[in-house]
Amino acid sequence: MPQLDKNHNRIPQWLKRNLAPADSARNVHKALDKLQLNTVCQSALCPNRQECWASGTATFMILGDACTRNCRFCSVGHEGIRPPDPHEPEKLVEAVKSLGIKHVVITSVTRDDLEDDGAGHFARCLELLHESQEGITLEVLVPDFNGRESLIKRVLDASPDIYSHNLETVESLTPKIRSRARYDLSLQVLKTAKRHKPDIYTKSGIMVGLGESFPEIEKAMDDLRAVSCDILTIGQYLRPTLEQLPVVKYYNLDEFKIMEQGALARGFKQVVSTPLARSSYHAEKVFQHIV
Repeated sequence: MPQLDKNHNRIPQWLKRNLAPADSARNVHKALDKLQLNTVCQSALCPNRQECWASGTATFMILGDACTRNCRFCSVGHEGIRPPDPHEPEKLVEAVKSLGIKHVVITSVTRDDLEDDGAGHFARCLELLHESQEGITLEVLVPDFNGRESLIKRVLDASPDIYSHNLETVESLTPKIRSRARYDLSLQVLKTAKRHKPDIYTKSGIMVGLGESFPEIEKAMDDLRAVSCDILTIGQYLRPTLEQLPVVKYYNLDEFKIMEQGALARGFKQVVSTPLARSSYHAEKVFQHIV
């Protein structure tokens, strides 16, 4: 019997993955459990988590595992929000050292409840990681910080190599899909990052399959290039649980190739356009190709 998603649509063959954990993946899981660190791999039910963990890497999610927003595509919880762990930056350094990670990706839940929206915690993590290891490269995938320039600058001053913020979807679907976030504000975040630190690489990602049209995808690419975004990821939206929106369309591999070619033609320096692409998928390889 063909495999079905939770909306009873047939899942294309190219989206099926072997999720059996390898020994190296178990080692990453043990290290994270020991230090009580969260990853977006687990919290967002990422389909690539076994592949990434098997290669000895993970995308760390700081500031807890509960979000103050409730986006319609995301499986991260939003109840039981607690104060940030003041020792989390040190735990993060320990995990990175023990796993031998050379390109660290840090993201977070959105914390609208904090006075600085969590920007200071991001900065502290970056500062300690820089102090702990020479030659390490750092990538942050940040929330919008409500567009506050001082907070964006606080993170930039801690010297990440890549500053990433996701547009997530096309303009027309943003009010339906994203909680409190605005399409124009997300673009402004990336523009502000470039203005404060022109030499930094900026990155964004969009999901497809939620009901957008090809012209709308192309407009999103144009809008991102208009704010000098350097790197773009495009991936197929997959419904994490029945609580989230159903998939409207599964794009095929040829369509992802067309989107990749369109993005490169618009001037993005690196593009990852595959069904299972996520914001930090193959992040180290992308960074190595861009520098």
